[in-house]
Amino acid sequence: MREPRVAFYGDDFTGSVDALLQFARRGWSGRLFVGLPDPATLAEAAATHDVVGVAGVARSLPTAELAGEVAPVLRRLAALRPHLVQYKACSTADSSPEVGSLGRVIELGRQIVADRTVPLLFAQPDFGRYTAFGHHFAAESGVVHRLDRQPTMSAHPSTPMTESDLAVHLGRQTALTVGSLPWTAYGSPGAIAEWLEGSDAAAVVLDALDDGHLAAIGAALLGTAAPVFAIGSGGLSQAVASAAPGPAVGLPTRTGTAGPVLAVSGSRSPQTRRQADRAAAAGWLVRPLAAGDGHDDVLAALREGRSVALTSDDADLAQPSPTATLDTIASAAAATVARVLRAGATRRVIVCGGDSSSRVTTLLGVDSLSIAANPWANVVLLRAHSGDPAVDGAELLLKGGQVGDDDLFERVRDLGLPAEG
Repeated sequence: MREPRVAFYGDDFTGSVDALLQFARRGWSGRLFVGLPDPATLAEAAATHDVVGVAGVARSLPTAELAGEVAPVLRRLAALRPHLVQYKACSTADSSPEVGSLGRVIELGRQIVADRTVPLLFAQPDFGRYTAFGHHFAAESGVVHRLDRQPTMSAHPSTPMTESDLAVHLGRQTALTVGSLPWTAYGSPGAIAEWLEGSDAAAVVLDALDDGHLAAIGAALLGTAAPVFAIGSGGLSQAVASAAPGPAVGLPTRTGTAGPVLAVSGSRSPQTRRQADRAAAAGWLVRPLAAGDGHDDVLAALREGRSVALTSDDADLAQPSPTATLDTIASAAAATVARVLRAGATRRVIVCGGDSSSRVTTLLGVDSLSIAANPWANVVLLRAHSGDPAVDGAELLLKGGQVGDDDLFERVRDLGLPAEG
């Protein structure tokens, strides 16, 4: 039976989709499952694709619950005998000792996949994420900030970033040693692989400032004896696929879906707020998301051809804990989406927020996702596959809180208009 080159677990759905996109852009065939499928289904997909992925929710879980979520997936992925098992993490290294601990993931990966130094690559230059001499940087509104000074991540409600040195940040989450390798050591061919093979550290942060650095890292990882366990962003997916690209494939930029769009937001990112405000100025119905909502005004607007955005940053959905609040938001959003889809009022939905995307997609009963179109940059329209006829075939855009320009909602709506010319 054919073995996949890479198998990955994504710690949220938006990140999982980004990994799938990076592989697809470089000619790798892939399939992304929503939750862990049975062994036969996973093996069948692995036999016919270069990469298989499982989208999960580990990023938002208390650290004590990580092993229960992640370990079964890593065991099943490792059993496929891929060259590399990737734990797809956010490009801003979202984690803490208490929530979504990547330190704990390092421990699990070494126990289950390979007891050797774990490469850590969070840089993703085309997304404005860079690592230099172990310190991480992230762009926001066109300005590159050191991670602990980036407006969104420095004030993140679950995992605020107080340290830009990734080895220090991750070292606080495990008793294992975390080191770093600067880009200045990448000079000679084979240097990265030799350094990783000879390292005494349990895990090593890898610098990357451009696609050349990613290509060198990808070649090193594919040139290392299998199995390899690595943690990283879509930049890691790009690095590996770039080192062994498949046939050139042009992803479609549009689909045949027309009509208004529904956006539901669990994100409290300032960027998502700007997108909602821009949509309101363009004539969308924009109002707070509400639990137990009858959705009558939402359905009426969509049936009139008016797009709708429901926001959570100004909604009264607070619960005793962040996890409970997230669950309440996701339940309210999923109920709205389900009713709208069953009513046939739209076939295109935007879900904002990585953690919310994970929960909403699961609550909708989506089994797996495939790429329907890549309109521009890292924006991906997904086709949902589900046993529920109302959900099956719907187009979903799962958007991280910081992702997209201010006019993202409008540009997605415009994809349903006739192409010019």
